[in-house]
Amino acid sequence: MLRRCAFTKESEQLFEKLAKEKKSIVLVMGHLGNWEWAGNTFSLLCKQQLYVIYHPLTNKHFDKLIYDMRTRFGTKLIAMRNTFRDMLANRNEVNATAFIADQTPSPEGAYWTTFLNQDTPVFKGTEKIAQKLNFPVVYACVRRLKRGFYEVHAEMLLENPAGTKEGEISELHTRKLEKDIIAQPEIWLWSHRRWKHKRNVG
Repeated sequence: MLRRCAFTKESEQLFEKLAKEKKSIVLVMGHLGNWEWAGNTFSLLCKQQLYVIYHPLTNKHFDKLIYDMRTRFGTKLIAMRNTFRDMLANRNEVNATAFIADQTPSPEGAYWTTFLNQDTPVFKGTEKIAQKLNFPVVYACVRRLKRGFYEVHAEMLLENPAGTKEGEISELHTRKLEKDIIAQPEIWLWSHRRWKHKRNVG
């Protein structure tokens, strides 16, 4: 796993620094590259307990299959509906909670911006939770080096998000993801209907 999906030296150093400072983090990424392997690599390399926000499946059999696959290296999952409650409950440990930021929220209550030249809704939850808990926000990108080999690049977006303006965090991680998709469009998950909703302008 670590040979197939490695962290850059700078990324390892960033997570090591945050762990030493005992700072839990909000980790933001998209459906770019092999994000599943990136989570496994994080759990194998980093001292933080990794939690990933996910949508439980209606089919219990397939939900268990996915759950077991994603947690076999130590990653833990949080159902999206329980995100803030569980993050509050986990505040006494040093952890990282990964938000996949390019999923499609309902248009009501979403933050709207232009993304890949399209009017696009963005989940506000990532931003709101980072502000409320004042957890540093780290953006991660999984780039493909060649077939079957990936490299994870992570960078600090905000160390103290509590005082940010509405939309500031959402714009930061959306612009980062947009740039990375343009650089390697073939490794983004284009099939997940990112633009199925239209903004209500009425």
